[in-house]
Amino acid sequence: MKRLIMALAAFFGLSAGAAVACPTFTLAGVEQYSATGPQLRRPAFFNVVAGGESYIWDCPGINPRTDRGAGYFTTQPDFSFHLQNMGGLRLVVSVVSECDAALLINTGAVNWYYDDDDNGNYDPRISLTRPSNGRMDIWIGTYDGAYCNAQLRMETFAR
Repeated sequence: MKRLIMALAAFFGLSAGAAVACPTFTLAGVEQYSATGPQLRRPAFFNVVAGGESYIWDCPGINPRTDRGAGYFTTQPDFSFHLQNMGGLRLVVSVVSECDAALLINTGAVNWYYDDDDNGNYDPRISLTRPSNGRMDIWIGTYDGAYCNAQLRMETFAR
């Protein structure tokens, strides 16, 4: 009986730990930047190591409005961007990587977006047609849980 109780406690402890390890917008990004829509008319590039340990579809509360492919991400966002003056602009967020990268975004309006391959060559790309002002968190993960070098690109365009 003691073993059964210990096994159940271990199981529920691990299950709770798995949920805690999911991507969360309650943490600020490892790197934080401020930018305006007009500043991003020139593309901005940011180096990062893509990957993570949390399988996106095991994470409750994350329901992206876009693709449904596989992806592994870290808990803490790789980047937090504080965006201003985004009215009338479209924001394109893309990744170029050395592996099969995945992209996860949580916007200032608390909407989740996911992509795996829309940038071609197994790299992700998300185009936000009406990006909101405020904090945007970005995770660069991978399709299979591997880690690799990657580069985030952000650029705005007139709508």
